[in-house]
Amino acid sequence: MTDHPVFIIDDDDAVRDSLLALLRSEGVTARGFISGADFFSRLPDAASACVVTDVRMPDMDGAEVVRRLGEIKGHAWPVIVITGHAEVPMAVQLMKAGVVDFIEKPFDPQRLVETVRGCIGFLTDQRLKRERSATTELRRATLTKRESEVFEALVEGKSNKEIAINLEISPRTVEIFRANVMAKMGAENLSSLVRMSLVRMT
Repeated sequence: MTDHPVFIIDDDDAVRDSLLALLRSEGVTARGFISGADFFSRLPDAASACVVTDVRMPDMDGAEVVRRLGEIKGHAWPVIVITGHAEVPMAVQLMKAGVVDFIEKPFDPQRLVETVRGCIGFLTDQRLKRERSATTELRRATLTKRESEVFEALVEGKSNKEIAINLEISPRTVEIFRANVMAKMGAENLSSLVRMSLVRMT
């Protein structure tokens, strides 16, 4: 769980320190901030992270933290909101703004840990998708023009015979190009080739 850091924003020293201790005991890299202003003035340099923020804080409340973070980081930094002053309209507003979870104080520590685990799992999945997409693009760039045409036809579900007719080449030539495509793309079978094309499109 150490790939993505977790940032705690809470003006209550006791709450902030207890959250940091809890998450660090779970192997999470965690860092605390005393306010939203403190957080943005020292905005951490991380490609992806999870943020846990209180709602009612001086200078900048949790809703403003969520809004500003969304503008800067988008969904790359999912946010969990904790508060001792839960209000339904506020919860709805924050959830619409993209907050992952809205947890009322006093909260079950295990629930917070599980929610953080979920955020970190999501971020890890997103990173792996980006890595797979980059690898696919690099492999795709090694294909010749004709191999690219065969690649596109294969992932569209066309048979060797259909590809041969469309490209005006022999079925045997299609088989050669198909073998080249599979080798260059590192695809074990047609299904894996199709999955690569889907990753490339997302």
